[in-house]
Amino acid sequence: MASASAPPAALSAEQAKVVLAEVIQAFSAPENAVRMDEARDNACNDMGKMLQFVLPVATQIQQEVIKAYGFSCDGEGVLKFARLVKSYEAQDPEIASLSGKLKALFLPPMTLPPHGPASGGSVAAS
Repeated sequence: MASASAPPAALSAEQAKVVLAEVIQAFSAPENAVRMDEARDNACNDMGKMLQFVLPVATQIQQEVIKAYGFSCDGEGVLKFARLVKSYEAQDPEIASLSGKLKALFLPPMTLPPHGPASGGSVAAS
């Protein structure tokens, strides 16, 4: 059995898709959805508070799924999983899409301030 000699958490692109889909599905589980909603409410769209409240909950939800695939059940396991996914994103559009969906679950949408003539064009001195 060749897979026994492989280090844990060495996933193929196909396996990474399966795990990503499971992680995304875990976020929609009722108890996890409630945990994420509470964390988001506590964060009030403040990026510092997002890191304090939302990221730890999102990390725990991911850990619960990825530990079944040989990743350690800590922050390092989540980072290794994220790096593995990142390594496949350029080669596989489906992984890139799933990765984007996962990030959208716990990162707030970034809104850029308006630029150019639409914002008035002139700078008022105060």
